[in-house]
Amino acid sequence: MNGSLPFWPEQASSHAAQLDMFILAFSVLVALLAIPVGILIFVFAVKYRRNKSVDRQHAPNRKVWLEVSWSVLPFLAALGFYIWSTALFFDLNHPPSGTLDIFIVAKQWMWKAEHPGGQREIDELHVPVGQAVRLIMNSQDVIHSLYVPALRVKQDVVPGRTMSLWFRAEKPGVYWMTCAEFCGTDHSVMGGKFYVQTADEYAAWLARSGVDLSLAASGEILFRKYGCSGCHAASSVVHAPDLTGLYGRSVALANGQTVIADEQYIQDSILLPQKQVAAGYGPIMPTFKNILGEDEVIQLVAYIKSLRQASWRVK
Repeated sequence: MNGSLPFWPEQASSHAAQLDMFILAFSVLVALLAIPVGILIFVFAVKYRRNKSVDRQHAPNRKVWLEVSWSVLPFLAALGFYIWSTALFFDLNHPPSGTLDIFIVAKQWMWKAEHPGGQREIDELHVPVGQAVRLIMNSQDVIHSLYVPALRVKQDVVPGRTMSLWFRAEKPGVYWMTCAEFCGTDHSVMGGKFYVQTADEYAAWLARSGVDLSLAASGEILFRKYGCSGCHAASSVVHAPDLTGLYGRSVALANGQTVIADEQYIQDSILLPQKQVAAGYGPIMPTFKNILGEDEVIQLVAYIKSLRQASWRVK
């Protein structure tokens, strides 16, 4: 199965090929189970219709294995497809290490992308071919859903939650992306172009964007501007958690629970600091919910993530 079939989206990733094969195989299974039953229903309805002279007295059929087989074999086939689909789902929800993280902001009615180097684009998304890419997505208003048919991936973007989606595009080209969740009056025009480029083309596109600071560098400026360093710096007199190496680490909470410090946790710690208070620290951090814009939150998250391996500092 490939993109040459009428009305069938082109395949731009191995996941797309695997999903298409799954759909084709499952359709064949359904046909093999349903078509014989439909045919027999029609045959028996005609043969044993009312007023038809036919012998309806059949001897008992003691072929137990036949009775068992047409129950067990479909069950085993369905179980096999369950395992197959679970493997596809597991792979789609467990990105590999070393992904290229791109922040996506959905709003009525546009997609805004911010790359690690600070490059921004609206209703377009440029990615390098063969590179594992993870989209970190937030919505500013209602539920949206990012859908790229050529990749066979779709993810709802829910307000107040940080959603993620990863893929590896393997075929250079220009594809279509859209919103697959009704989000208001102009939902039908909320879409754009998805560019899969070679490494050289992607590097050239990044260079043409002409930005001065990366997301992490801009985030460090904000970190100092809003006084975050006054509490979280190593020399601070205020008892606040050290953010160095925070991202990806297990964090013990004051309520006895434990969470992983991912993008959602960092964002909530900035906007809803009383939601998950770290163990051993008082609930003294103020909220920045009505102070920071969406872009500023993204920059701060990028900076805190970079503290794992940061080798630069703003002077």
